Amino acid sequence: MNPYIELFLIYLAVINIVSAIVCVYDKIMAIKGRYRVSEATLILLSVLGGSVLMLATMKLIRHKTKHKKFMIGIPVIIILQLVILFFAFGIDKTLIL
Repeated sequence: MNPYIELFLIYLAVINIVSAIVCVYDKIMAIKGRYRVSEATLILLSVLGGSVLMLATMKLIRHKTKHKKFMIGIPVIIILQLVILFFAFGIDKTLIL
């Protein structure tokens, strides 16, 4: 495997885990009525690659699920990221067959 792809996959794993942790932290702080993570930070983590696990975590813990910004915005971010990956790396023809 290409070492750059390997590093990219490690990066994606780390940013997704960080995104999930931050999302859970924000939920806990919301319950306690304490300082919250800004919505801009949550969106930024999604844009930086943590969108898949961020969305899954939000749905799992029912956090920000009433906010269109997140329930529409993050899936749009995921689609844009997939389009970028498609154009950056192309698609392997064996995946289609």
